[in-house]
Amino acid sequence: MIILASKSFSRRAMLDAAGVEYETVPASLDERAVEAAMGDTAPQDIAERLAVAKAQTVSVQRPDDIVLGSDSLVVVEGQRFDKPEDRAAAAEHLRFFSGKEMALHSGAALVRDGNVVWQGSAKASLHFRTLSEAFIESYLEREWPTVAGCVGVFRIEALGVQLFERIEGDQFTVLGMPLLPVLGALRELEVLPS
Repeated sequence: MIILASKSFSRRAMLDAAGVEYETVPASLDERAVEAAMGDTAPQDIAERLAVAKAQTVSVQRPDDIVLGSDSLVVVEGQRFDKPEDRAAAAEHLRFFSGKEMALHSGAALVRDGNVVWQGSAKASLHFRTLSEAFIESYLEREWPTVAGCVGVFRIEALGVQLFERIEGDQFTVLGMPLLPVLGALRELEVLPS
């Protein structure tokens, strides 16, 4: 059995669309503490480490199953951003992102019996258009609090697509998980048919 260590709607939707059978057991983890302990580590390494930590946390409960952990991290002008604490913070994030390039790192890990059997990450570059104050306010009026749990303050599959003028990288990475490498690893582990 595959266990998804996440309550993320987009990660569930990706697995559903790909025809992967799984159960959801969200990880209970202080992500910011894990991230803080890693200091100036490269963003893709932090995303992978958070994915591993989530999967290992759930693996304790489900040692015989393959647990899939995933996490995303965004960096703009060298500064890492987490999920906004409230709507005012979300507006501040969007003001900072306006007209800039965001590096979005999505990491994933597969764990069985507490041991990492695969991990990887992918990067997407998202180029924000210049956002007016009026747009930011109307965007948050429509998307808040749904985007409260979204690093980068957007859902690309919804109104968030209007934040960008260009995106480089695959859709799955932007949605929060490097799905194609995950599927490949599941086939190599003979969890999915090849």
